Amino acid sequence: MLVDSHCHLGDRAFADDRAEVVSRAWDAGVSRLVIIGETRASTELGRTMAREDARIGFTAGVHPHDAREWSDDTADWLRSVAPDPGMVALGEIGLDYHYDHSPRATQQLVFERQLSLALELGLPVVIHAREADDDIAAILGNHPAVPAVMHSFSSGLGLWRTALDLGHCISFSGMVTFKNWTLDEAVRATPDDRLLVETDAPYLAPVPRRGKRNEPALVRHVVERLADIRQQPVEQVIEHTGANAARLFGWEETHGVA
Repeated sequence: MLVDSHCHLGDRAFADDRAEVVSRAWDAGVSRLVIIGETRASTELGRTMAREDARIGFTAGVHPHDAREWSDDTADWLRSVAPDPGMVALGEIGLDYHYDHSPRATQQLVFERQLSLALELGLPVVIHAREADDDIAAILGNHPAVPAVMHSFSSGLGLWRTALDLGHCISFSGMVTFKNWTLDEAVRATPDDRLLVETDAPYLAPVPRRGKRNEPALVRHVVERLADIRQQPVEQVIEHTGANAARLFGWEETHGVA
């Protein structure tokens, strides 16, 4: 089961051909998509698409860029969306100290609150981590019972080890195909049962499409590069990442995926 575990199909980059993008993904052998809801608008679009096609899951959460907009109303909204059978995780949530669009203390507070909410709702979380390794590790350590995936992993090996020690999954994107990629060690050493794959479309298009709009159909390029680094057959990587996505996102129980 080839799964794109993280794509932003609610992004305006897909406004003119979203249906065609999804169709190309199915034609390319992708079995499931997870549409990330980093805003209310993208969440509602993902929710609608998931209701129309059971192969699509969606998430909802407050991105660290928008942490300053958090309120009790936001928490209530997330609680109202969570029972939807298509919702598979809270996210993406976390910390971003590169752009600092929201104050760091606010990001940390909202990250903590959403982790607590995920535990209340029984949902895994999708983690955004940029230039905030120590604080991400500390906050995740405060919530060890919440399953997580480290999305588009490119952080340091210290955070990688912490995430694995806490039982979390590591997801790799098209960045693994870039010439400046330096984390082959993490790719090789991530256990088979913790590995996920994603596009992060429309961002981070893999070689040979780097610099162009990314889309879920290109996730196989990421898988092929992971297989090369890990010295495993492509189909084995697809099998492991698909099973891990099904387990993390609850598809075995809610959608009958083995």
